[in-house]
This record gives sequence, structure tokens and C-alpha cells, in this order.
Amino acid sequence: MPATIPTPPLHPYYPIEAEIIGYLANEWNTLELCSMFAAGCTVIFAFTYVVVTRLRPNVSVSELITVLWFTLCGCIHLFFEGYFAYNFRRMGGMQDLFGQLWKEYSLSDSRYLTQDAFVLCMESITAIFWGPLSFLTAGLIAVDHPLRYPLQIIVSLGQLYGDVLYYATCMFDHYILNLSYSRPEAAYFWGYFVFMNAFWIVIPLILLLNGVGASGRAFSALAKMEKTLKANGVNGSAKKRR
Repeated sequence: MPATIPTPPLHPYYPIEAEIIGYLANEWNTLELCSMFAAGCTVIFAFTYVVVTRLRPNVSVSELITVLWFTLCGCIHLFFEGYFAYNFRRMGGMQDLFGQLWKEYSLSDSRYLTQDAFVLCMESITAIFWGPLSFLTAGLIAVDHPLRYPLQIIVSLGQLYGDVLYYATCMFDHYILNLSYSRPEAAYFWGYFVFMNAFWIVIPLILLLNGVGASGRAFSALAKMEKTLKANGVNGSAKKRR
């Protein structure tokens, strides 16, 4: 009997037996896609910087950076992740820029090409809620509105919670079910999956603590003011009775 020739995998994703409907290989390579993504982020940062510095020339460096962060989050959440939520059924064959970027990232997490329920729900919630709220938070910070702190806390907690669940579900499948969604090359797991998502762990945690601290100081100052007013009111009444 002739030797059986193994059938080559139909796609480069792991697990190799995963079914990806309508898969088409990317037309742009990794360097081209990463360069276009970086260029897009640069344009967003530059435009936001110009608008904020003209709107509020005395804005501090820390607040400017925070506005830049939430503006970038708004663009990624609403447009990029919203694109995935809208096109999740046909991601394997998408050949526009966002589609090829998602297929490049999916080398580290193939769930984005297999209509996985968790990533679809997570990305949909992120696009619908955290996208618009990120823009609103950026605007409130830009004009120094006091409501920026509650919004900053809400959005940052939502981002942190979603990213923790994203890591946890993948790690559960990897360590408990022995199912890996990432290619074995270190660049994909550590570069895409770990490093790129870690921004939405570290930065939201910092902003969450910052917002809680600012809110705590505001309530503390309000409590002291109320005590002072109450004390002055009591003293004033006592002097009038005399």
C-alpha cells in the first residue's frame, strides 16, 4: 500500500484542526500591518493633542496623556472591536485593513476566527459601552469637568474586568483542557497576547486607583466643609441668644 501523505493544514492557526470558515491568507505581511496600525495610532494621538492643547492650553502632562489614552481606547473599542463584533461570522475571509489586522492578531488567539461565544460577547460589550464612554471620559478630562472621575472609574474597571476574564478563559483552556489557541512562536504569545493586552491591565488599574483617590479626597473635603459650616452655625446661634 502506498504511504499516506499527511494533509497540510488549511490555515496557520492553532489548534490546527480548528475550522475557520472562508479563510483567506492575508495580502499584507506582519511588518506592513503593524506599521499601518502604528501610523493610525500616531494620527489619533496627533489630532487629539492639537485639539486638547487648543481647547485647554494649561492642561497638565498627566491629564493630556490620560486624554490621549481614552481617545485611543474609544477608537479601538468602538471602531476596531466593533468591526469584529459586526463581522464575526466572516472574519476568516476579510481582506480589508481591519480584517487583516484581526487575522494577524488571531495568530495568538484563534478564537477570533472561530465564532467563539466569549470573545464575541466581550468585544460586543466593549464596543457598545466602553467605546462611547471612553470618548466621553476623554472629553470630560479635556474640559476639566468633575464628572471625569466617576466616568474614569467606570470605564477603567470595565476594561480591567474584561481583560482579566479574557486572560482567565484562555489560561483555563490552556492549563485545564490542554487547548492552546496561540501559535508556538514566542512572538505571538508574548508579543501579541501578553504584551498588547497588558496595557488594558496596567493603565486601567492606575487610572482606577487615581479616580478612587480623587473621589475619596473630594468626599473628605466635603465632609470637613460640612462640619465647619455646622460648627459655625451652632456658634452663630449661640452668640445671637446671648
